[in-house]
Amino acid sequence: MEVLYVLIPLGVLVALASGIAFWAAAQGGQFDDLEAHGRSALADDDAR
Repeated sequence: MEVLYVLIPLGVLVALASGIAFWAAAQGGQFDDLEAHGRSALADDDAR
């Protein structure tokens, strides 16, 4: 049972860190245009 005193705060810290990482990515514009990379793979880049 004593291991819960370590695992519960550790779980809370991991959840908090992942939430902060997601928030920072969303505020940084990482999820602004999710379709551009999919279309750029199909686009013909040959300028011959």
